[in-house]
Amino acid sequence: MKVSLQPTLNDDKLDANQPNSQRQLAISISAIAENFDRAAPLNLCLILDHSGSMNGRPLETVKKAATSIVDRLNPGDRLSIVVFDHRAKVLVPNQTIENPERIKQQINRLSADGGTSIDEGLRLGIEELAKGKKETISQAFLLTDGENEHGDNNRCLKFAQLAAGYNLTLNTLGFGDNWNQNVLETIADAGGGTLSYIQQPDQVLDEFSRLFIRMQTVGLTNAYLLFSLVPNVRLAELKPIAQVAPDTIELPVQQEADGRFAVRLGDLMKDVERVVLANLYIGHLQAGRQTIAQLQVRYDDPAQNETGLLSENLSIEANVVGAYQPSTDPNVQQHILALAKYRQTQLAEAKLQQGDRAGAATMLQTAAKTALQMGDKSAATVLQTSATRLQAGEDLSEGDRKKTRIVSKTILQDS
Repeated sequence: MKVSLQPTLNDDKLDANQPNSQRQLAISISAIAENFDRAAPLNLCLILDHSGSMNGRPLETVKKAATSIVDRLNPGDRLSIVVFDHRAKVLVPNQTIENPERIKQQINRLSADGGTSIDEGLRLGIEELAKGKKETISQAFLLTDGENEHGDNNRCLKFAQLAAGYNLTLNTLGFGDNWNQNVLETIADAGGGTLSYIQQPDQVLDEFSRLFIRMQTVGLTNAYLLFSLVPNVRLAELKPIAQVAPDTIELPVQQEADGRFAVRLGDLMKDVERVVLANLYIGHLQAGRQTIAQLQVRYDDPAQNETGLLSENLSIEANVVGAYQPSTDPNVQQHILALAKYRQTQLAEAKLQQGDRAGAATMLQTAAKTALQMGDKSAATVLQTSATRLQAGEDLSEGDRKKTRIVSKTILQDS
């Protein structure tokens, strides 16, 4: 398994007569499978809410989805299941799949009762997942339909960061309309996973299946993108780096001991691009082709039990010219629009929380226009509908708010 690393500047020419320039660098990263590669075993933890509000059809569909996952695991794959209401317990300790029928019986005995303590479920889930992480693809699916009423939301973030440090990936699934979007999005973003919105019980099976297939495509883990910038080139001060595909996530940057900047990517999927967008400020450079940065990926290969591997070190060059004519790369422009759509929607939410309905509606309209520029008609429809409702003096329902946030960072599965 190797790393594919493909960087592109939004405009690879610089004006020699300008003292300062700004450029966006889009970096596509994926794992490339080779003929002799074997797949690493999966290590999956299901962290399931069985509080009182899940009673009836919701819990029954979740149990059905969980048992379907058991049937899809191969010998050698590992599974653990943690369930929570206002407390949490380990239903199935981390183990290889040897007696699937017994595991399914334990799932089917689950009943709904009590409140909701997401952080306790998360804590136990991470503990179980960590037991089987050696030489595996390790991920958790955390599903809840409620607020963390018996827990501490700050603990959720700390546990998600801890999981990332252990090379564990956390995916979250919000069921219905009454879950806390900020909490589940924070867990997924910090845990290197994805956030899913399940509007109707019937969608649970499809979402579990989608996440499971996504997990099966992971080839490399614990990946970090490493930046080395030449003098006169720097990262923007505010939010300099974000992932823009397949989901939009603001990525924290840390500086390594050797001076390079490191951005954690987590899992790399086989032949599925992760696209990272970096905002660079470039000072005056001499005319001619000039190196402005170098890129490398550090990663682990669980199938080969190898850690700290390094991809080739790529140089990023710009052509500094006297007779400058702008020439924008259309693919990079699409990524810039994706990030703009996300940030415009965030601004709209902030204005709505401040009571500025008109300002929120205006920003949502702007985000809708950005989505149309991208060709993302589904997102444009959702964003414009929310803007129109605010302009008409209506409140946004919990479902409206969640759809608005989801389409700002990804594509709705049912659209």
